[in-house]
Amino acid sequence: MISITSAELNTWIASFLWPLTRILGLVAAAPLFGNVSVPRRVKLGLGVMLAMVIAPAVPALPAADPMSLQGLLILVQQFVIGTAMGFAMRIVFAGIEMAGEISSMTMGLGFATFYDPQSRGHSSAISQFLALLTLMVYLATDLHLVLLSTLAQSFSTLPVSAQALSGAGFRQVAVWGAMIFSVGVQLSLPIVAALLITNMALGILTRAAPQLNIFGIGFPITIGVGFSMIALSLPYLATPIGTVLHEGIGAIQQITAALVPKAG
Repeated sequence: MISITSAELNTWIASFLWPLTRILGLVAAAPLFGNVSVPRRVKLGLGVMLAMVIAPAVPALPAADPMSLQGLLILVQQFVIGTAMGFAMRIVFAGIEMAGEISSMTMGLGFATFYDPQSRGHSSAISQFLALLTLMVYLATDLHLVLLSTLAQSFSTLPVSAQALSGAGFRQVAVWGAMIFSVGVQLSLPIVAALLITNMALGILTRAAPQLNIFGIGFPITIGVGFSMIALSLPYLATPIGTVLHEGIGAIQQITAALVPKAG
């Protein structure tokens, strides 16, 4: 007759529940997986499937009742870790979307905004275009699979533990957040530079011929130059976008390493 003790049952629950919580935290925050258009049942099903694959290889877990206060604190801790990992990759997409916002404002298309279901706010058309382009690069280079592989490796780098997380990891997340502005400026720099030259030329033209209606010809010219620069730079955008996405994977590894509790 098979007999199962309560201690064994708690161990089985904890060995599945704690890894599942970290996985669901990443799925909720990471690009593609956490998109609001993906049904919650699909997200939950993906998390359960990944937990069934990853849980058997997870290192030894702390001896704590999952229903106790300590067990609930571990549960919250694992969700925070997963969310931080997914948020680090989300920062990359936010930086590229900011490049689109800067380009739109410089071109005079700041008013051409659409509802973005991901951020639940309004973003410019160029910003959404660059976000979709980044998502295509993200999928074409299999970085969504690399992200899941990094998640599986994080259980070895940062095992499930009852110890408090190191504050250096949260500082690393804040430092990585500066990439939003860095990436946004770098990717939009060619368009901004071309439009700066265009505006300088229009200013000289206005001084040379004051009778010209600068408002009548200025907007079409700046919009046309902006779209021309986007068309010219489009074939070369895949390389910097792919580089930034790989840096996002590296940032996730650095964050998980920095979150490791310090001994003593």
